[in-house]
Amino acid sequence: MSTSHELMTVQGGSIPIARMRNVYRVNEVEQRLAKLPDREHEHLRSTYERMLEKGPERFQVKPAGLPAMDHLYDELPNFHEALDDLRRQIALVEDSRDALEITPMLLLGPPGVGKTHFAREVAQLLGTGMGFISMSALTAGWVLSGASSQWKGARPGKVFETLVDGQYANPVMVVDEIDKARGEHAYDPLGALYSLLEHDTAHSFTDEFAEVPIDASQVIWVATANDERSIPEPILNRMNVYEVQMPDLEAARAIARRLYQSIRAAHAWGERFDEAPSQAVLEHLAEVAPREMRRAWMTAFGNARLDGRGTLLLKDLPAAGSSRKTTMGFVH
Repeated sequence: MSTSHELMTVQGGSIPIARMRNVYRVNEVEQRLAKLPDREHEHLRSTYERMLEKGPERFQVKPAGLPAMDHLYDELPNFHEALDDLRRQIALVEDSRDALEITPMLLLGPPGVGKTHFAREVAQLLGTGMGFISMSALTAGWVLSGASSQWKGARPGKVFETLVDGQYANPVMVVDEIDKARGEHAYDPLGALYSLLEHDTAHSFTDEFAEVPIDASQVIWVATANDERSIPEPILNRMNVYEVQMPDLEAARAIARRLYQSIRAAHAWGERFDEAPSQAVLEHLAEVAPREMRRAWMTAFGNARLDGRGTLLLKDLPAAGSSRKTTMGFVH
């Protein structure tokens, strides 16, 4: 299962090198399917049939050289330490036959600092696809590892689904708000991570629903959290932990300016607006959390357009501290 076919292909873009890797063994799937009773476990049967139809091979990709990352250093000035580590790990394998190995990452910082955005940018940079799990509203321990097919409504876990249904053997798996995970009785939402974050044991990870070992050893893990105190020490020990601070005012102004330019360039209506916002508007936006900046800019663009202007004014921006929720209906 962990043996790769030494087949190298050239693709366009910044991730041109791919080899094929088997993420499960077909004969094990066939054996499981043959043992199923004829008229039971239809979901499990369809899962095995889908695995056989798709086949076990997935792309295992890596950069042919160091990908262009200057834009990320500019866009994410408070993530330089994490970006530096990423560059070092890519540099180790860029001119070798070794697979890309990224130490699991934990981004620790306040809400709105851009942690989830960073994780998505990593997935886009590496070009390996992405699975996303938000732990804030999850209580069952089977979200990562699947639930036994004996349970009503059981289904495979997110790791299994991402590897089986996706195209890549080494997708980026984002575990968002890992510190918010809650367990019920014997279920530990993070229990599966003890083996998944270890390269050796992840080679043969068994989803409790499918009960077929899959090779999750190449998965690139990025977790986010606001507070590390509720994260088990064994998980912290398996990850590189980066404490991410809110950008300072200068960096926040730069982020806001680039976001204004990217929004303007991405829309035909952007031509109606000034090439750059005023310093006063930038100063105001610098006080907004990075994840709220896009919403603030879109509100301002809309307000200015309604007023027939191509220049954004302070009055176009949402009020500081305004909620993203808008009251609907009658107000007494």
